[in-house]
Amino acid sequence: MTIPLLDPDLLKAFLAVADHRSFTRAASRLNRTQSAVSMQIRRLEARIGADLFRRNTTSVELTNAGESLLGYARRILALNEEALGRLREHDVDGRVRLGVMDDYGSHVLPALLARFLALYPRIHVEMETGLTGAMLGRLGESYDLVIAMHGEGQGGGELLRREQPVWAASAAHQAWLADPLPVALYPAGCLFRAWALEALSSAQRSWRLAFVSHNLATVEAIAGQGLAITVVKSSFLPRSLTRLSLQDGLPALPGAEIRLHAAGGLSRAGRLLAEHLRDEIRALPRELAAPRPAAPPDKAQAAR
Repeated sequence: MTIPLLDPDLLKAFLAVADHRSFTRAASRLNRTQSAVSMQIRRLEARIGADLFRRNTTSVELTNAGESLLGYARRILALNEEALGRLREHDVDGRVRLGVMDDYGSHVLPALLARFLALYPRIHVEMETGLTGAMLGRLGESYDLVIAMHGEGQGGGELLRREQPVWAASAAHQAWLADPLPVALYPAGCLFRAWALEALSSAQRSWRLAFVSHNLATVEAIAGQGLAITVVKSSFLPRSLTRLSLQDGLPALPGAEIRLHAAGGLSRAGRLLAEHLRDEIRALPRELAAPRPAAPPDKAQAAR
């Protein structure tokens, strides 16, 4: 049995009559003649096999079938409009300049951008990684969007995700036992650097800045060789490192928030990328790094 299709044009005529309770006013709204609208309603009634309106000389009322169809008609037309709008967006073009911190640029953004550009191949995204605190001062001038890290409850923009900074080191080398403590961190301007050094000083733990690098992989490699300890987001803890805690003699670190900042007057391409990043990052799992091997059995004992 062939199921009759509900023509959107017929549904538009039906909704116009239902909303205005008048064929005359519906015809005026649709810029058609009253006879044309009446013919469309008859065609729709024939297609579904039921009367949709009770008509007399003074009023037009919906039948039970008309009442039942009303909600479906609105949903069908809304979905039709949504689908057409989404398909048209695939032709959106433009350039979007994106700034983001190094770990998100390495571990999160590549897959997210690949999915976005598959949907919108005519949009060109230019991404730069680095210290996002400096990028925010150039939002609108050098960047259309910046994904930046802030302390908990600080910073503007839209909250995307919460992160917890943690101390990390090679369990095989136990650099956290050295005195003074060797640390590998980013240059001045990095929140993790500021928080780490402040926490160590407040805990009266002697330390030395052994390595400084703008590059995430370099900092992690130095820590992985046991030359220093570092600070990473717990969700990005590399396989080569193990998490340290108060039991290992390291002070607690404050929580962080990842927030999306958008320049004023954002283009359609920029708004589409912002929407995509917002939805995708909020849906990320808690742990983003690959599973790590268990720490050597002597780690806890050595820490004591």
